[in-house]
Amino acid sequence: MILVTGGTGFIGPKIVHALREQGKEVRALVRDPAKAGQLRDWDVELVEGDVTDQASLRRAVQGVDAVIHLVSIIHGSPQTFERVMAQGTRDLAEAAREAGVRRFVLMSALGAGEKTKDLTPYYKAKWDMEKAVEGAGIEFVVFRPSFVFGPDGGALQTFVRQVRWSPVVTVIGDGEKRIQPIWVDDVAAYFAKGVDLPQAANRTFELGGPDAVTWNELYRRIRKVLGKTRAQVNLPVSLVRAGAAIAEKLPTPPITRDQIQMIEVADNTCDMTPALETFGIDVLPLDEQIRRAA
Repeated sequence: MILVTGGTGFIGPKIVHALREQGKEVRALVRDPAKAGQLRDWDVELVEGDVTDQASLRRAVQGVDAVIHLVSIIHGSPQTFERVMAQGTRDLAEAAREAGVRRFVLMSALGAGEKTKDLTPYYKAKWDMEKAVEGAGIEFVVFRPSFVFGPDGGALQTFVRQVRWSPVVTVIGDGEKRIQPIWVDDVAAYFAKGVDLPQAANRTFELGGPDAVTWNELYRRIRKVLGKTRAQVNLPVSLVRAGAAIAEKLPTPPITRDQIQMIEVADNTCDMTPALETFGIDVLPLDEQIRRAA
């Protein structure tokens, strides 16, 4: 039995589907079973609960061989990041250890690390999650994906809509920072294989696609795939940050100042060689990712 947290999000269902295709039994921790109809259709066992509810975590890990932990948030106060992501992971890892779980597979994020942990609450929470899993006394695998693109969610849909419908495409800053998007089904394949592969044990893998491009190049490629001619404007970071400060007052802000900070601080790229050599899973080129999502 494999426990998946965050199974009703953008990436979670793809991972659950990959596990079920392998014939693995899957249990999902869900806050609202009414929103887990797709998982139920795949014969996934549902446990109602939340990562902030220790009792539900203990129920969820009973009889489980491996845990895939995907729960994350992208905006909130530092205290919320700590409660949901960091402490939630500590509690889940402890419950898993007590239940005799064999392996714990964690979704972290490319860019998270000791050097960036104090940059934003998100990076700090991801780093604390990694440390909690590494110190839990359970065999672990940590994945750090770059931007995850897909046909039915994630950031790529926003970028495609920009190019398709807006007469002017706006890019934050000079657009020269690089990203290395990876297709959601490829991420799912790595996680599904990560629950068992012996040579992946107690290692951290960064995941990205085969193409590392600047933001300017990303939008150029989207325009080319869609056959659109659009003007592009590179907005000063200070201007976008001021707009984000206002947007943060919304219940679900489209962008936050912390997200801008993470985009601007450094390239979001990685060396995929260790993951490719260990797992033997090829990843989809960027232009094909765009075509599949267009």
